[in-house]
Amino acid sequence: MEEELKCPVCGSLFREPIILPCSHNVCLPCARTIAVQTPETEQHLPPLLHPRGPAPAAAAAAQGPGATAGSGACLDSECAAGSGGGGGDHADKLSLHSETDSGYGSYTPSLKSPNGVRVLPLVPAPPGAAAAPRGAGPASSSLTCPQCHRSASLDQRGLRGFQRNRLLEAIVQRYQQGRAAAAAAKCQLCDRSPPEPAAALCEQCEVLYCAACQLRCHPARGPFAKHRLVPPPGHPGAPGGDGDGGGGKGAGGGRKLPTCAEHDLEHYSMYCVSCRSPVCYQCLEEGRHGQHDVKALGAMWKQHKAQLSQALNGVSDKAKEAKEFLVQLKNLLQQIQENGLDYEACLVAQCDALVDALTRQKAKLLTKVTKEREHKLKVVWDQINHCTLKLRQSTGLMEYCLEVIKENDPSGFLQISDALIKRVQVSQEQWVKGALEPKVSAEFDLTLDSEPLLQSIHQLDFIQMKFPVTVPPVPLLQLEKCCTRNNSVTLAWRMPPLSHNPVEGYILELDDGDGGQFREVYVGKETLCTIDGLHFNSTYNARVKAFNSSGVGPYSKTVILQTSDVAWFSFDPSSAHRDIVLSNDNQTATCNSYDDRVVLGTAAFSKGVHYWELHVDRYDNHPDPAFGIARINVVKDMMLGKDDKAWAMYVDNNRSWFMHCNSHTNRTEGGVSKGATVGVLLDLNKHNLTFYINGQQQGPPAFENVEGVFMPALSLNRNVQVTLHTGLEVPQCIKQPKLPSN
Repeated sequence: MEEELKCPVCGSLFREPIILPCSHNVCLPCARTIAVQTPETEQHLPPLLHPRGPAPAAAAAAQGPGATAGSGACLDSECAAGSGGGGGDHADKLSLHSETDSGYGSYTPSLKSPNGVRVLPLVPAPPGAAAAPRGAGPASSSLTCPQCHRSASLDQRGLRGFQRNRLLEAIVQRYQQGRAAAAAAKCQLCDRSPPEPAAALCEQCEVLYCAACQLRCHPARGPFAKHRLVPPPGHPGAPGGDGDGGGGKGAGGGRKLPTCAEHDLEHYSMYCVSCRSPVCYQCLEEGRHGQHDVKALGAMWKQHKAQLSQALNGVSDKAKEAKEFLVQLKNLLQQIQENGLDYEACLVAQCDALVDALTRQKAKLLTKVTKEREHKLKVVWDQINHCTLKLRQSTGLMEYCLEVIKENDPSGFLQISDALIKRVQVSQEQWVKGALEPKVSAEFDLTLDSEPLLQSIHQLDFIQMKFPVTVPPVPLLQLEKCCTRNNSVTLAWRMPPLSHNPVEGYILELDDGDGGQFREVYVGKETLCTIDGLHFNSTYNARVKAFNSSGVGPYSKTVILQTSDVAWFSFDPSSAHRDIVLSNDNQTATCNSYDDRVVLGTAAFSKGVHYWELHVDRYDNHPDPAFGIARINVVKDMMLGKDDKAWAMYVDNNRSWFMHCNSHTNRTEGGVSKGATVGVLLDLNKHNLTFYINGQQQGPPAFENVEGVFMPALSLNRNVQVTLHTGLEVPQCIKQPKLPSN
């Protein structure tokens, strides 16, 4: 993580970091050294930008012996508003500023500092040039990001116009304190002088141990087996250390709450979505944010934290795979060495048994084996170096992001969250498919044929080694990637490492969820498969086997997967009628048409008992919404229940009717209004369908002998809006049904 806390200019830990418009950070003192001023009246260009500039010697003489790339570049608020001397002779303004009002631009840097930061040199005024007259106009200032080389214009406040990265500053301070505390913690049992640094603290013994003393005096067995070892105080992972963000430094603690950059006496209370920055209430009333889209600061803080955490999950998984891959590559190195030595020994033994005429040929063959080995080693080392570099970068980014998430400063977090989320997503995308697979095999596909006659010696060469093709080995299920969601299961597997037998495909088998026979559900080359449309609240057994031209290999171990007890689903936008309008993550539905239109749910039921509710958010002009179930091919441009593919209850403000095949039955008193709740109970064990309004059952079970595969369904027009509630247990206390009216 230390790389994330270093300034790209000075290479040291950040001091008073500021956030540039491109989302990168730089120390405030370093920003002064790379800032550039250009007076409005300055017309001459730097020598490197002149189409016909002075000779190099003349330019060097004009530069002067004492000029540096950072002199006269104080761009703080008090300096930017001052006189036009000092930093007024810098660089071509046109090459630094964008033609738009964004404050960004691009340029080709002409110098490079020892730290790799490219800056424009100071350019003195031509000899005899008069100083800018007083009142000729303020200097136009700009700052070039040392990482992306984009330029940003400064306003009258100078560098103080950039926001301070308080979150990064706090993390740097905590990191320094933790590093100092960790260095101060010493082993309490060491015989050495001075004692070794402590590596662990036993919470029960309250003793600090170094690594050697821990193994000798506190083994993880016997009475010590139940003791809990934690990092020493001050270590990043220690309780109460710099990893918990406590100690009164969080929001509401000892840390001073940040104030608005434009209104010093006001604290941040809202977040401007348009400008992506925290604002105070005066910014909304008086400033340029009055017409912008703003949201509560706390809500946006939590939302961006959730987005960053979700993005980190993908990087964390890739980092775990990368660590496993590095172990595999290191094993591959050893195997290549061993196999290479074995092949060399075999080759030497064969060549020594031949006549003297084979001596010269033997040297050539040894050279080929050595080259093959060196090639494989080079490829593997290149992979190790490349993967180690990406892993270090991802790990550093992860640690930094986790420290950011621990911070309790919403405004500070939101200042950098978008950039961090993008960086995490880009880091995850770097781990493309195939990046964690060895590029070479440990095997040497070489063998020596010593049978030819003497006259064939000069044609002696390696031939491709042909392994006998046998059935593939047992696939290994990747349990950490196997999961269930609602009524679908996902399984992942792989072949054992260093398997020589080719694999042409895989066969995935699943039982019926009730302990029955296995059946094939997938045949193909992929090693990841998701099976949808299973029964809810069921336990499935799955297994996989590989096959090739020689036959089918043995089955893997059986994995047991449990589907969800209750159904979580939403309205399905892909199958809904085009007049249906969905919102609230597809949980709320209404319609653009005065005619009834149908929308289905995303879940399909064929077994078990399922219950869901629909809350009536809006009910105008006494429409007749219909609630129920339907098959996938239901007609969607008329009321639910008018065809033979749907079973429904339609209801007005006074009474309800059951309808199927356009047949109206069981009229029951009790209608709906705004705020009403309609419950639908589908019991596929008893093959019936029951409806409830505000907890009151509407007549006897609506339909008997309901069998097949059904989806939740709803029809409504523009006078109705309903919100779907799922994942509900079947109500235990059901009121007595109302009898149908005559």
